[in-house]
Amino acid sequence: MKPSSFSFERRALLAATAAAVASRVLATPPPGLHDYGAAPEFAGIEQWLNSEPLTLAGLRGKVVLVDFWTYACINCQRTLPHINRWAETYRAAGLVVVGVHTPEFPFERSTANVQAAIKRLGVKHAVAQDNRYATWKAYGNQYWPATYLIDVRGNTQYKHFGEGQYTRTEAVIRHLLGQKPVV
Repeated sequence: MKPSSFSFERRALLAATAAAVASRVLATPPPGLHDYGAAPEFAGIEQWLNSEPLTLAGLRGKVVLVDFWTYACINCQRTLPHINRWAETYRAAGLVVVGVHTPEFPFERSTANVQAAIKRLGVKHAVAQDNRYATWKAYGNQYWPATYLIDVRGNTQYKHFGEGQYTRTEAVIRHLLGQKPVV
């Protein structure tokens, strides 16, 4: 075998191997992805802020991030910069972020207080005021903050409770946005 043909064949083999590995890596779902079944519909919402009323049925074909939060929770305040950034960064790609504000304390039930917090914390995405915990209960949620990612078919694919895992959560968002809607 001539050195030049060996070199060409070797480069071609390496390129093919790299392409195969890259396609497998890109097709591999990120850790934490699991089909939990159909996501519950928003229920018992008293007030929608920053948006007209939304339904998951009406959001079919979009990736939806549901963020259970309450404005006096320091852990929620620490996650909001990430939630806000994802809402802005991935909106055009089909991500819809819905903050479900479920109060921990009586003073957090006030719409005026929630509106002031939304302004102070730079929240521009839809916020559903869940004062009676109807959506919270529908999701079986128990924590602030809690993040649920819903795929284009309306199925919950990812859950995360508390702070952290921002890189993993963003990887799941990116993965779900790469899915094509099922018609």
